[in-house]
Amino acid sequence: MTHPLIARLTDEMSWPALDDWTALEGYTAQPGTHALFVPGDPKRNLETADVAVILPELKMAFQGLFDCAVVGDDIEAKLREETRVLKTPSLIFYRDGQMIGAIPRVRDWDEYIARIKQILAQPVAAE
Repeated sequence: MTHPLIARLTDEMSWPALDDWTALEGYTAQPGTHALFVPGDPKRNLETADVAVILPELKMAFQGLFDCAVVGDDIEAKLREETRVLKTPSLIFYRDGQMIGAIPRVRDWDEYIARIKQILAQPVAAE
């Protein structure tokens, strides 16, 4: 998370930085819907900076229907493997500790809006 646009999310916007698995599980288990930003390597993937700019705008557009956090480098690979969302950057959505959907790679605005609406409409599976 060395890119300035990613640091802005945690430093200026006070989004949680989920740097270990315990923090991730605790955050996603909280009430509400949560969007996890999985940045990937910003030096190798130029789309990472784009998503770091787009996600705050999406959060505002959905007026509090989800909150956001940034997944740290140390747990990113494990999260990608467990969720099978292998491409980065990605947004992985959780509700009540369960993944309800994901959007890998950068998308155009209309596609983000449509896909997030679909994801937010997903029920949480009964355990």
